[in-house]
Amino acid sequence: MDPNEAANQIEQMRNFILNEAKDKAEETDLKSKEEFQIEKFKIVDREKQKIRADFVRKIKQLETKQAIDRSTAINASRLKRIMRQSEAADEIFTLTKETLRPKSCDKQFVERILAQGLLALLEEQVVVRCKEADLQLVESCLAPACKLYADTILDQTGASKTCTLSIDKNRFLSKDTLGGVVLSCHNDRIVIDNTVDLRLKLILEQDKPAIKKLLFP
Repeated sequence: MDPNEAANQIEQMRNFILNEAKDKAEETDLKSKEEFQIEKFKIVDREKQKIRADFVRKIKQLETKQAIDRSTAINASRLKRIMRQSEAADEIFTLTKETLRPKSCDKQFVERILAQGLLALLEEQVVVRCKEADLQLVESCLAPACKLYADTILDQTGASKTCTLSIDKNRFLSKDTLGGVVLSCHNDRIVIDNTVDLRLKLILEQDKPAIKKLLFP
């Protein structure tokens, strides 16, 4: 082979190898850049997701705090309103008690509540409890109350019915009680509380919606 031809072939082979090496280097560099961009995108995406998650968490925390604050404010307002209503009801109860105190000494009133108790029991033997201070008043009302009871039964049913009332002088009602009576029979197995205090409480309880509407429109 001619020396020049051999030199040309060697040069061609060298150039071919250099080009191949250059292409491989460029391909490797391009692949590295692509992998770098992909990894960079993954890292950036992860950080974005963390930021979004943290933002959502903080928003939820803020919303929860606002909801708790609103609920606390509403409950505080409601509690304050309930306290005002309770105080107003207590004041009404106290004022009404003082107004009704003289009523408990009214003979006709005592006769009626005795008769009401008898009509609820429909028993022949009934024991009455009262305040010690009201003993004489209640004793004077026993006979009229029995008559009112018998007359009412006769008028409503046509039947004749009588009863005997006796006062328990060993167990008087509390002196703090406004007045009225408690009737019982069969050794206190059946009890009718016709005290002024209980009647007042029942009336106030029944009228509570109207009182609230009037005082707290």
